[in-house]
Amino acid sequence: MIRVLVVDDEALVRSGLTLILNAADDIEVVGAVGGRDAVRAVAELGPDVVLLDIRMPDVDGLSVLRAVMERADPPVVAMLTTFEADEYVAAALRTGALGYLVKDTDPEVLPGLVRRLVAGHPVLAPRVASHVVAGYLSHRAVRDVATQGLDRMSSRERDVLLLLSEGLSNADIGRRLHLSMGTVKEHVGSLLAKLDVRNRVQAALWAQRAGLLDRSGP
Repeated sequence: MIRVLVVDDEALVRSGLTLILNAADDIEVVGAVGGRDAVRAVAELGPDVVLLDIRMPDVDGLSVLRAVMERADPPVVAMLTTFEADEYVAAALRTGALGYLVKDTDPEVLPGLVRRLVAGHPVLAPRVASHVVAGYLSHRAVRDVATQGLDRMSSRERDVLLLLSEGLSNADIGRRLHLSMGTVKEHVGSLLAKLDVRNRVQAALWAQRAGLLDRSGP
């Protein structure tokens, strides 16, 4: 079972997400709490995935995210947002969130998105993607890495980064490049370290900023 913790200041949102996700055979919502109880709930309940409201009146969602990411084995975190343009999502991606969802996501697709998250795949709501990418890429640290990181990567790591940026899983990358799963994992770990990013979504955004995706075309 995929264990999910829902963190939102609105009881209606918490109950709605809980109802939707618990209807899936392989997902269990182990807790639904407000922001003040979020860090404690993560420690006590040990969720695999946390759906975290980015804007809460009692506790800042980014503060909760930072505290969760400091754990030795943090869960996968996806931010929940109501706004099509939310500048805080870019900061959340830099801090370690693996994705973001709008709160009115189609209930039929929500369980599938949670499965993608727990499998380590980024989940990015297309309605806010352009705003988030723009905010993320404007960060000075990302600009600096984008100008220096390519020289530190091998040609094979660049190949892996390109396919990772297309949303391919490690298994799909291995099949495309004729590499073993273990070799792909080693390349992904190496390129994340060289780019000084936390996860695949940050690496994909870095690739766009560096212009690597533009170079991959005909």
